[in-house]
Amino acid sequence: MSRTRIIRTRDWASPVPPVHREVRSATPETDEGKPPVLFVPGFGHGAWTFAEHWLEHSASRGFAAHAVSLRGHGGSGAAPKATLRAYVHDVVQVAASLPRQAVLVGHGAGALVVTQALARYPARAGVLVAPVLGGWGTFGGALRRNPAGTLPAVFGGRLRLSRRQLFSRELPAATAADYTARLGRATARAQWQLLAHRDPEPPVGNPPLLVLGSPDDRIVSASALTRAAARYGAAPLLFPGMGHDLMLDARWREPIDAILDWLDKDAPTP
Repeated sequence: MSRTRIIRTRDWASPVPPVHREVRSATPETDEGKPPVLFVPGFGHGAWTFAEHWLEHSASRGFAAHAVSLRGHGGSGAAPKATLRAYVHDVVQVAASLPRQAVLVGHGAGALVVTQALARYPARAGVLVAPVLGGWGTFGGALRRNPAGTLPAVFGGRLRLSRRQLFSRELPAATAADYTARLGRATARAQWQLLAHRDPEPPVGNPPLLVLGSPDDRIVSASALTRAAARYGAAPLLFPGMGHDLMLDARWREPIDAILDWLDKDAPTP
């Protein structure tokens, strides 16, 4: 089951070009039979954002944990013309290579990638962390909160996010500045597709889904979190006082423990 993926006519007629994919992993000392977790970073982020804390912490709780850098991000191969479809392809390929049916966890725009990957791969569960699900409302909110960083992206430039948008004041300024300086960028095509894309198809197999974030996120509003969770018939799990990059913020343990607690309950070992 874990190696199953949905093949569509377009995949044969217009295949996604291959590229080296960076995958960082942490494995538990003993195999408890729990599903592997595949973390998918958002635009501009790489697998390193989960390798800082969440991978080892997940492994310490018995979950084999992996994080993939989307093409053109982190240590993955360059892909200056990559599309949203190519990002989804990367996630599905890595998930299908894992020895067990995986849980897909997407952060930021990586959550949009995960929602589309869930229509291609029968995941054990899905988790959307501070999800940026796109649309023109997303653009309007970004323009209001960060006009100088957002406008260049409209013309094909890099979307620039500030450390004040990404992190709480609890994270030391030097650490926040270091993390921010390590961010890259998505392609201009993928940035445009974030604004104008079709709604994702229903997930294969109807897996349980969790949406979580912070009401103090300066990128994803509390109302956007509520709307995202409502798509899947639930309410969001909230972590007040944290920034957008929950996996790197000062209180990073709280959201990952909540995710793993939920997986133990809602995606138990078969």
